[in-house]
Amino acid sequence: MKAVIDDKIPYIRGQIEQLVDTVVYMPGRDITAEAVRDADILIVRTRTRCDRRLLQGSGVRLIVTATIGYDHIDTAYCRASGISWTNCPGCNAPSVCRYVMNALSATHRLSAGLTIGIVGVGHVGTLVAQAALGHGLHTLLCDPPRRDRGDTVDDHEWVDIERIAAEADIITFHTPLTTQPPYPTHHLADSHFFHSLQRHPLIINASRGPVVDNTALLNALDSNLVADAVIDTWEGEPDHLNLDLLKRAGIGTPHIAGYSANGKANATRMSLVAVANFMGVSFTPCISLPQAERLTVQTLMADSDSLKQCPQAFESLREHYPVRVE
Repeated sequence: MKAVIDDKIPYIRGQIEQLVDTVVYMPGRDITAEAVRDADILIVRTRTRCDRRLLQGSGVRLIVTATIGYDHIDTAYCRASGISWTNCPGCNAPSVCRYVMNALSATHRLSAGLTIGIVGVGHVGTLVAQAALGHGLHTLLCDPPRRDRGDTVDDHEWVDIERIAAEADIITFHTPLTTQPPYPTHHLADSHFFHSLQRHPLIINASRGPVVDNTALLNALDSNLVADAVIDTWEGEPDHLNLDLLKRAGIGTPHIAGYSANGKANATRMSLVAVANFMGVSFTPCISLPQAERLTVQTLMADSDSLKQCPQAFESLREHYPVRVE
């Protein structure tokens, strides 16, 4: 068995070698059709687009993405081609939650009595709701798929996005990126949405870049429909950021909200177990976290300053992110 692995996935060296015969590490952007032609397993991040162009004619039978998001995987093609795939749901949810709470503190919105609208109440959104309640914020939860399944969350009722637009002082997005009905999220926050806002809110996007129309958000900031913005995920990242929006946003970071050492270790652990399950063997990964600086308001602002000072270093800042723990 041969595995091709993104070389920026931490804690995996010395572990995956216990499961497969041959391992090739390379940058995610350099994983090409030629590189995977004789591979059985791919372990990737979001920078590797797994579609027909990459996979056709290869021996790949399992794709593991060490991320929550999986919009870089053409799941329809994989299904039609008999290729299994899996992601790592919830692996970095506490890290993203910490990012959001630090952002609220940095923007002076961690105040009892304010209303936070949470759009997308999965692993991350649920933790954000719990943390917000702990600080005395009133929470509004919007998740149409969960609502329609009949899910419940404590004593909360589900609300629609129109109510969040009308009542929320803070709106934070934690949805996957989807384009197909019945629950498309591409440009969920568009010009119409921003013009419907009633309370001049703070907007946070730490989900997927195109969930928020970046041009519409910039216009909303310039028109005073939105008070401020915290953006970790961008349309066009890493090479085609809206630089005017980056300058205008109170906090702008290079897609690192989930980049705690804890989250990365969780993703690697889940990836290794997925490979073991695929092979029909039992395997318990052994991953130890290093001693490192903790995620704080100060580290968040340092991350924002770094990107604002050098937007062209987006990918380098992300790939060489300092080891930080939750």
